[in-house]
Amino acid sequence: MTDQLRLLAVHAHPDDESSKGAGTMLRYVAAGHPVTVVSCTGGERGDVLNPRLQDDPQVLRNIVEVRRREMAAAQEILGVDHVWLGFVDSGLPEGDPLPPLPDGCFALEPLEVTTEALVRVIRERRPHVVTTYDENGGYPHPDHIMTHVVTMAAVEAAGDAERFPHAGEPWQPLKVYYNQGFNPDRIEALHAGCEAAGLESPYVDWMERMRDRPRRTLTTRVECAEFFERRDDALRAHATQIDPEGWFFSVPIDVQRSAYPWEDYELAVSLVPVQLPEDDLFAGLPADAAEADEIARKASWDRMAHDGRARTKES
Repeated sequence: MTDQLRLLAVHAHPDDESSKGAGTMLRYVAAGHPVTVVSCTGGERGDVLNPRLQDDPQVLRNIVEVRRREMAAAQEILGVDHVWLGFVDSGLPEGDPLPPLPDGCFALEPLEVTTEALVRVIRERRPHVVTTYDENGGYPHPDHIMTHVVTMAAVEAAGDAERFPHAGEPWQPLKVYYNQGFNPDRIEALHAGCEAAGLESPYVDWMERMRDRPRRTLTTRVECAEFFERRDDALRAHATQIDPEGWFFSVPIDVQRSAYPWEDYELAVSLVPVQLPEDDLFAGLPADAAEADEIARKASWDRMAHDGRARTKES
């Protein structure tokens, strides 16, 4: 194992890793930290969102292969390891009433099955820190919500030798974060940055939609502005999933760097004492991975309250 602290990012579909926390991963990879991305599904039922490819017969006939190639390209840009968890995209049901989810999809798989699959990855990669989505999935896609459920179940089970004993040696991650990249603070700052630069803001409708939503607690801001271009390159690698001329890339990088040079997280669980707010996902852990490994070996989920809150000290 490396002498650097290790990060595991659990996502629902290929492309999620490039739109949520990619700048953070690039920062840690540049500093020598091993980073692994898990894609719970293959994105098989995702719509083709790039208008230039929506009628391409090669894409439509081979969407599974296309999305795997896209993920490989994004992985190379990000410099991360990647694991397919092996489950099938649930799709995003639409209509009133909503149609049932398709048989055999990720969101309908038995929790013991999906949890064991992720426990195997955790025990193999031995991350000190795990990132995933909040209980709402970031947005209410059934695969995103299930990714939250499975990640939290797997983090709890991975350190318990009595759970899934054939899935590898126990390993207890020490911190869990929720990605909160599309939070009101960021949207408002980027909107103001566009106005100050005399640019049309793509966030006018977002501002209105977010006005009455409750705000999550942002505990951790990771500065990663120098990696914004490569973050965007990784997202563009998922060519079926993003319009390269669309609103997502409409705010110039220099405006983004000036207005909001961070990526945001919500600390959900910590088995080590921490002080909030933080500027590093590894805050509270020893810099030496061997020392952190020893803490992880001795850590137990049962030593903390099972209400999902971290043991923290506000600063």
